[in-house]
Amino acid sequence: MMRQKILTLVLMYSLAMMFLPQASRPLYAAGDDDDSDSSLGLQEKETIRKSFTLSADHKILEVDNIFGSIDVVGVQGNQVQLVVNKTISAESKDRMEAAKKEVTLDITDQPDFLKFYVNGPFRCNCNDGRDGCGGWRGDRGYRVKMDFQLQVPRNIEVKLKTVNSGRVHVQDVTGNFSVHNVNGGIGVTFRENPREKSDFSTINGNVDLYFVRGLSGDFRFKTMNGAVYSDFEMTSLPAQAVSSERRGTKFVFHSDRYTGGRIGSGGPEIRAENLNGDIRVLERHE
Repeated sequence: MMRQKILTLVLMYSLAMMFLPQASRPLYAAGDDDDSDSSLGLQEKETIRKSFTLSADHKILEVDNIFGSIDVVGVQGNQVQLVVNKTISAESKDRMEAAKKEVTLDITDQPDFLKFYVNGPFRCNCNDGRDGCGGWRGDRGYRVKMDFQLQVPRNIEVKLKTVNSGRVHVQDVTGNFSVHNVNGGIGVTFRENPREKSDFSTINGNVDLYFVRGLSGDFRFKTMNGAVYSDFEMTSLPAQAVSSERRGTKFVFHSDRYTGGRIGSGGPEIRAENLNGDIRVLERHE
């Protein structure tokens, strides 16, 4: 049985050598880190405010950001209140105008689904279905940062993503969770313990999950330069079976490299992973 400060996960040296050179470096795009703003002499700020109604029984919120934080708080009712603090930094007036035209906040508003998508030249928009950032390393002379603040219905499924210059925080939401960051931490305070599978991941940052008393779940952890801590008594779960496939004359074996722990009588699978930072499974005392 294991108590606080229990699972210290250290992956094999060969795994570190394979991933560390690529994954531990921040993903850069147009003047992306805060220190680089000194070269972008002009700055304009704008506050965007909008309201929406999600009338369906099953509600989904998706936020796909690039630069900036995401803060979601669950409240009573079916209304979604959005505040976006938008900051544009640019090296010239021409680049400022280009930023205003090229970077947009695209909104999908349906009775059961609300999506906020920060679009711009940093999006791959690949034909094979992949989407992400690439090929933009400061050559456009501006940066657009959007910090999201959302009040949402408590019973809502959330899918949240950001990349740089911001943390993702969720509080008092009871739906399913998919939360991803790259250069920033993740903090989730549950109103009720999860009833279905959820996943939380970042590259550079801590993952802090606050659960209410009586938690039962099956956890899968993966970290490299950090440790896993728990306020809850936990027992080890066996590693998932290694799968294999045949490619021509060779066999290829696959392992997910997660360490498992069971709290209480077990339950929904909750995955938490990062590369640089700690993972904390904490008890909410509010």
